[in-house]
Amino acid sequence: MGLMSSNNTISRANRRILLRLARQSIQHGLERGGPLPVDPSGFPPELTVIRATFVTLEKEGALRGCIGSLTAVRPLVEDIAHNAYSAAFKDPRFPPVEPQEVDTLEIHLSILSPPEPMQVASEEDLIARLRAGTDGLIIEDDGRRATFLPSVWRSLPEPKLFLRHLKQKAGLAPDYWSERLKAYRYTTEIIEEADA
Repeated sequence: MGLMSSNNTISRANRRILLRLARQSIQHGLERGGPLPVDPSGFPPELTVIRATFVTLEKEGALRGCIGSLTAVRPLVEDIAHNAYSAAFKDPRFPPVEPQEVDTLEIHLSILSPPEPMQVASEEDLIARLRAGTDGLIIEDDGRRATFLPSVWRSLPEPKLFLRHLKQKAGLAPDYWSERLKAYRYTTEIIEEADA
């Protein structure tokens, strides 16, 4: 199977189920202090495949939390519930979501395609092969790892800047390069309340 693009592979009904699940998990976190427990057997098969996801929360257009997984280890419904809770309460950049905020949160779900290793000869080669607006990128080197989702292209549209900022996120110097640096690309299917 090739890369999944942002065209809708998950049905509209199932997109609504995932968004509702994310919101319920945040509500459950407020009431019980943990993510909503999910039994995958109660969901349609397309929602129980093992997938990696990110959940991004926005409030009035500003980031309010974003947590996800790069490695697919759980059924899709479990990963969404877990990451929605973590985005609301465990993102170290933000205080935990307050009860009065829940209804104002915009929830964006990103479902990742399996990461594809990129064989690159140099930093210039990597920059040239990045598909702006399409690729999410993971870099790893020297025990450090970071990713930018494809949505980051909106604020960093230049491939060179995209990579420089990602290196900084990983704790590497912006001009750092090494033959050992590993890069992986992936795409995401985005699910938002506006189009569900």
